[in-house]
Amino acid sequence: MTTPPQDQNPNTPASVEPTAPQAPYPPHQGAPFQGVPVPPPAPAKRFSKKLLRIGVFIVVAIAIAGGKWYFSQSDAETTSVGSCMHNDGTDTNPDLNEVDCTSSDAQYKVVQKFDNTSDANKCEAVTEATISYYQQGSSHDVVLCLKEV
Repeated sequence: MTTPPQDQNPNTPASVEPTAPQAPYPPHQGAPFQGVPVPPPAPAKRFSKKLLRIGVFIVVAIAIAGGKWYFSQSDAETTSVGSCMHNDGTDTNPDLNEVDCTSSDAQYKVVQKFDNTSDANKCEAVTEATISYYQQGSSHDVVLCLKEV
C-alpha cells in the first residue's frame, strides 16, 4: 500500500489539481458601513432672514419717501380743472386750499391748469379766467387760471 502525497487530499481524485485559496471578501474601501445610510444634506434655505429684513427695509423706505412726496404737495399741485378753491391767506400772500364747490367757502373755480411752468401770463389767453395764481411747488411749478365764484 502506498500513501498519498502530503499536499493532496485523499478524497480528491488524482486528476483534479488543487486551486489557490480565495480571500473571503474583497478589500474594503471608504468608511465602514454603519447599518443605516446617511440622508443627504437638507436643501439650502431659499431666503435668509437677512435678505428678508433688507427687503422690508427697502419697501418701508419707499413708502416713507412716497408719503413725504404726496403729503408735501400743495392743493394747487394736486387740484384739477373744475375744482373750487378758498384763499386762507391774503391777496398779497395767498394760500389756496381746495374746497367743495357747493361749500360757502368756495371763492374761485379752476378753469385751466398749467403744470411745470411759472408763466402766469398763460391765463390771459383763457377767456373765463379773471385771476392767475402761480405756485412754486415742492415737486413742480403750477399756474392756475381762476374765475371768481
